[in-house]
Amino acid sequence: MKSSEDGGADSLGIGALAARFGLATHVLRHWEAMGLLHPARDAGGRRRYGADDLTHVATILILKEAGLGLNTIRSLSTHVDRATRHGILRPAAEELRSTIAAAQASLELIEGGLNCGYGDVTQCPNYRRLIAERVGPEVP
Repeated sequence: MKSSEDGGADSLGIGALAARFGLATHVLRHWEAMGLLHPARDAGGRRRYGADDLTHVATILILKEAGLGLNTIRSLSTHVDRATRHGILRPAAEELRSTIAAAQASLELIEGGLNCGYGDVTQCPNYRRLIAERVGPEVP
């Protein structure tokens, strides 16, 4: 991996690394300030990113896409034991399961409306069932 920024062999400057992942350079600086990245420095004090740094950036992006926050990612990046890792990830997994369940319920409602033969969607059996579940038993 050669850098086009200053000719350094086997490393990238911050601009090249940011461009490679479609990030702004300030994002990489922020991640460094949070302790997520630890780039080497050249003789002029400029950041130099090697293959391990590329792996770290890709890992951060994958974990962010999975819904984890930077503080959680930092906690995971400190080589924690299995029990600690489970303690960190279990709440995130539960939150994601809840989000998926809510999205699935929304999709079922929308698909019910798409498949409803009535002119008024409130007359569709699926819609009426959902309303009945929300309202609960009738009060005498």
